[in-house]
Amino acid sequence: MDDDDFEDYDREVELALYREYRDVVSQFAYVIETERRFYLANEVELVRRDTEHDFYFEITMKDVWVWDVYRSDRFVKSVRVLTFKDVNIEELQSREFELPKDLALDE
Repeated sequence: MDDDDFEDYDREVELALYREYRDVVSQFAYVIETERRFYLANEVELVRRDTEHDFYFEITMKDVWVWDVYRSDRFVKSVRVLTFKDVNIEELQSREFELPKDLALDE
């Protein structure tokens, strides 16, 4: 396999991962970004842990999708991350479809 073939393969894998992300993002409530990974989750808890001379963060997530090209199954029941680095947690807007009141169907 030459360098061009490898680069083409790498691009295709990344594109497939992005398409999967686009298809599943509406199923999750939070986006979590750490220095190593990007996650989608429906539950997330962030706790600061203090040590004698420093601190770190413990992140616990449930019902998780992991952005990782090399994982065979990106859907995970729970994830626990310990990090000294920055953590970004964003709550996604609800993507549920609601009909305008004037178009709602009568029951």
